[in-house]
Amino acid sequence: MYFYAARQPILDRNKQLYAYELLFRDGLQNAFPEIDGDEATSRMIEGSQFNFGLDDFLGDKPGFINFTLDTLLKKYPGMLPKEQVVIEILETVQPGKRLLAECQHLKEQGYTLALDDYIHQPVWRHFYPFIDIIKVDFRSTSIDTINEIKAAVAPFGHIKLLAEKVETNEEFQTAMDMGFSYFQGYFFSKPEMMQSKSLSPAQMTLAELLYETSKADMDLAKITKVFERDVHLSYKLLRYSNSTVFKRRAEIETIKQALVVLGQSELKRFLSLLFTAQISSDKPAELMRMSMTRARFAEGIAGLHGKIDTAKAFLTGLMSLMDAILDEPIDVVMDKLPLAKEIKEALVEKQGVLADYITLIQFYETAQWQEASQAINSLTLPADKVPDAYHTAVQWANEQMKALGD
Repeated sequence: MYFYAARQPILDRNKQLYAYELLFRDGLQNAFPEIDGDEATSRMIEGSQFNFGLDDFLGDKPGFINFTLDTLLKKYPGMLPKEQVVIEILETVQPGKRLLAECQHLKEQGYTLALDDYIHQPVWRHFYPFIDIIKVDFRSTSIDTINEIKAAVAPFGHIKLLAEKVETNEEFQTAMDMGFSYFQGYFFSKPEMMQSKSLSPAQMTLAELLYETSKADMDLAKITKVFERDVHLSYKLLRYSNSTVFKRRAEIETIKQALVVLGQSELKRFLSLLFTAQISSDKPAELMRMSMTRARFAEGIAGLHGKIDTAKAFLTGLMSLMDAILDEPIDVVMDKLPLAKEIKEALVEKQGVLADYITLIQFYETAQWQEASQAINSLTLPADKVPDAYHTAVQWANEQMKALGD
């Protein structure tokens, strides 16, 4: 039996990562509603204990995890560290004395509690002293109802409101104006406004290097000269090539040596990351993390598939959110970059095997397991290997974000 998981970011009012909601299922064919909430939570607990560490998915951020009344009564939250999880009470749980007692008990133990897909009822007022976060479906809840909720929780200053399913920047701004503290959805990965944004000389240099390293016969002398003209870029290269990740026995002494030691594949990865980091400097950090996760996941899929160059898949995944990063349509972005035709066709026209990779990745991001299963079957990928590729991508992206932040 395989273990499947995905995560969705939750951002604060500054568009900084606050937490993730962890979405666990017991298999691609057993997504909701085929299994009930009790089984899904049980699988999540089992997986976090035996399949992977919460740190792999969360880093240093808390994780929202769904619980039913039955799993609360069975004391399952006690198996998870209170510093790392937010106990999310599913919307299917009805308010009652048993639930109230569990909420009080968990609060006394130091856990953070959230109500999922909150439906406003006066009876919930008894729970407010123990609830930290109320999640509101921003698309299905009327403005009048949201105002009622705000009025009801106003005497309880510790309660924060979280807007779910915020898909556009306009919705994000509306939720901000209404006083929400946290936001869940992919509004940050869509262009905020249509505008022309030119690339800086340094960014164009990196774009040219990406193009040069994508050639079958890489011109090492030409690439070396480009690095030697840019002190900042050379410093980054030398620091990266001397990283403990590569376990070098001898220190790197020249630019050419660093390029040779890294090799073409690792050099492509380094340049891709550096390019994306530079142009997303004024964007939510989670957008960069998402790009890196996509890149490594696409690379892993290509490795399993054996039909597409893994470095090309990596670059496609990394570039797949470039429209959000530059606030421009993806076709306009691609016109500015000297990338392979196959990559542009995948991202602009949604055609080709690389486009199929991105589609599969998006299914994973949104926990659409049945659609993911169909995509895996269509690509004839080994279904038991894909979850590992995703987990590896998440862990790697976390590590890279730490390195870039140092």
